[in-house]
Amino acid sequence: MNVDNVKSQMRKGMLEYCILLLLHKEPAYASDIIQKLKEAKLIVVEGTLYPLLTRLKNDDQLEYDWVESNQGPPRKYYKLTSKGEAFLGELEISWRELNATVNHIATN
Repeated sequence: MNVDNVKSQMRKGMLEYCILLLLHKEPAYASDIIQKLKEAKLIVVEGTLYPLLTRLKNDDQLEYDWVESNQGPPRKYYKLTSKGEAFLGELEISWRELNATVNHIATN
């Protein structure tokens, strides 16, 4: 078994949760989301992010506003909807439970 494959799957599983956490703090442009995920060592490329943002928007978890840019065309800034905020709350509970379970197994 290849550890890099397992790590990749773990990152993919956390990606949606991390995007929602970032957008909970403030609306963001896709390039800003990618940069913040890279800074957190959760490497992501545009080809991964845009389909996920589209799916979250189609599920009414996200919405976006067009914001004029000083350089170039207007930019899409994504933000959580109330449904997205509620979903994030559920994910936070799940994350705490999963984290507690892993910590319990690791320490016992």
